[in-house]
Amino acid sequence: MSVSRIALAAALLIAAIPAHAEDDEGKVILVVGQVDAPISIEPRGLSVSLGDEQFAGVNAQNVEDLMKYAPDFFVRKRYAGDSNGVPGFRGTHSSQSSRALVMVDGFVVSNFLGNSFGFAPKWGVVGSGEVEQFDIVYGPYSSRYSGNSMGGIVNITTRSPERTEAFATVQGFAQPYEQYGTGETYLGWSGEAGLGWRQQDGPWSMRLSGRHFQNEGQPMSWYGLSPATGTAPGIPVTGAVIDAGQAIPNAPGTASNPIFAAQSPAAITQDQGKLRIGYDGSVVTGEALFAYWHNLDRQYAPDCYLQDDAGQPVCDGRVTTLGATWNASGARWSRTVRDEYLAGLKLAAPLSDAVTATLNVSTYQIARSDGFTSASYAAGENDGPGTLARQGPSNWYTGELALEGRWGDFELAAGTSGNLYRTDLTNYAVPSWRSDAGAAFSTQTFGKTRLLSGWAEGRYFANEWTFTLGARYEDWRAFDGGLGRLGTGAQAGQRVFNAYETRGEKALDPKLSVEWRSGATSAQLSLAEATRFPTVGELFQGSLNGDGSFNPDSFDPNLRPERSHDANLLLAHDFGTIKFTGSLFWQRVEDTIFSFVGFNQNGVTTAAYKNIDLTRQYGAELIAEARDVGLEGLDIDANAAWIDSETLRNDSAPAAEGVQFPRIPRWRVNANARYAITPAVLASVGLRYASRPNTDLFGLQRGDTFGYTSELFALDARVNWRATENFRFSAGVDNITNNKAWVYHPYPQRSFMIEAGWTL
Repeated sequence: MSVSRIALAAALLIAAIPAHAEDDEGKVILVVGQVDAPISIEPRGLSVSLGDEQFAGVNAQNVEDLMKYAPDFFVRKRYAGDSNGVPGFRGTHSSQSSRALVMVDGFVVSNFLGNSFGFAPKWGVVGSGEVEQFDIVYGPYSSRYSGNSMGGIVNITTRSPERTEAFATVQGFAQPYEQYGTGETYLGWSGEAGLGWRQQDGPWSMRLSGRHFQNEGQPMSWYGLSPATGTAPGIPVTGAVIDAGQAIPNAPGTASNPIFAAQSPAAITQDQGKLRIGYDGSVVTGEALFAYWHNLDRQYAPDCYLQDDAGQPVCDGRVTTLGATWNASGARWSRTVRDEYLAGLKLAAPLSDAVTATLNVSTYQIARSDGFTSASYAAGENDGPGTLARQGPSNWYTGELALEGRWGDFELAAGTSGNLYRTDLTNYAVPSWRSDAGAAFSTQTFGKTRLLSGWAEGRYFANEWTFTLGARYEDWRAFDGGLGRLGTGAQAGQRVFNAYETRGEKALDPKLSVEWRSGATSAQLSLAEATRFPTVGELFQGSLNGDGSFNPDSFDPNLRPERSHDANLLLAHDFGTIKFTGSLFWQRVEDTIFSFVGFNQNGVTTAAYKNIDLTRQYGAELIAEARDVGLEGLDIDANAAWIDSETLRNDSAPAAEGVQFPRIPRWRVNANARYAITPAVLASVGLRYASRPNTDLFGLQRGDTFGYTSELFALDARVNWRATENFRFSAGVDNITNNKAWVYHPYPQRSFMIEAGWTL
């Protein structure tokens, strides 16, 4: 740790200034989108705030849809109800989930138990009908937030009742889908309702809401026949599908094998309940939140394309077709059930006329997560053997205490925060895959990480200039990690465990921002460093040898944290009916943690999490916000981004050097136009575009079919009709042109939605 950084931290602990989101006239500085309410997170670097005006133009089946037209941003959502919707900022890969800090009303819902598509934020605890505001900040430019903000920050603000009120919303959606041998229309619906109450002439308020959601998503994967060995004949079949550009499972980009089946559509059922209690006293303010989320994912019907001579489906075994003999395997049945909840408490109180203290504590509990999978297609159909993956106890706890105040032209703030993430996953063999009866222990993985932080910020206002200086100190520890298996020999039948050694790292990250405003023109330069420490899953994902010892080639016990250097220059000018915002950004990351094929710390080639020595991204964004432009009632939000993201040095896989980082498009365009045809009728059109990126780290896999990340073009439309003061109706279609796009798995094809809402 350098002397200059220590001196900077000491100075800031004495005189620290918090970010100030509003100017003297109460308008947000350098924020794209709505400005009627202050942004809920620190607006440093590119900052976007979305409200009812923007939401009116969105077909929102789930809460994350409300952000789909935000600048240089996307969510990896494959179907309505997808639990693996990872948000991406600028040059963030769609599986780098630990580079996004996501909160609901300031309470963390980011799943930092791992870093992949399987560890997406817990969007399911919020329904789209209860959202008041969606705020997005790109990059780690505020010391208030951990290094997981390296990509960006999202905060969802739910509505606080202003009076006694109620609402109810019903949605229905349909997706006619065709791909390979699959042709089906998938249907879904949801019902959401809530009741709000505010004490008359008193400080208390309460909001109670719930949602039921059901949907059937299109198949996510397809299974290819593999060449059979030997001369034994197979069952003669027909129906195999050839896709010359299709990626073979586990070897994308190679020559195609015939596709014989589609993974079962995901039949999703979700139930959500939420209670929010507010206290807005003359001295103390507070808020308590409790949210429960139940998720059931059933995949009971793999779509088998093969048929024998009698017309019966064939999904397993040795088959003969297309002049060769093949093995058909992999099409399994599964069921996953989860029960999770979020609980949080916030308090704020003045310590003096100038200083306010805030306390924020929360926990997210995965009370149940059971994944049942059949051993084969036949086992699934006949309730045969399978496996059970049971997660628990798994949870996280977060807390922060902060002090802030203002004295004349100075604002000062400092705080301390901490989090603890814990996971425990046990695998069992079960005689009947639908039940845990008779479960026999197989393997277990477990571990914890904790992060303790101290931060400080100072801000000084000098006429047209605002200077912000900050720093964040973090102390990280990974501990109580290990792997378990069944013993052999004298330990036969016993659970045998091997423990990981405790790991610890520290970091000090400075932040600097300079803002200038003169009339309708404003500019901001933000600089920052950030450190993102390894997650439980990245560290404790190894495997055991037959004798119970660790396999040193299956994991890297010395995985280093990611360290980024960031810069963002913003320039905005408001011409009245149209406002332009230009953004230039740059990020350089040392020791990027990524799963890829390359040699590990022992010089052995493996496919596992490793450090990439150096990656870099830079780019430019142009954002236009037009109101009543050319036609009264016509509002347009449009943005375009150019991104260059590259691996500069990777000693464990030199072939990746100089290659565009995977899943990062060179171009991204999002836009939404809304026109008030009459005071009661609003029509909107949306556009989402991303150019075709590389699929792999080495730039060898580029395609527009299953197994690749493809170009995306989606044109959406929506019409809202407010029939009365209390009733509204909407209808919309996403992906009007039925563009077939892929993020390895397929994105939705043309989808229809209808909605009816009531408010009191």
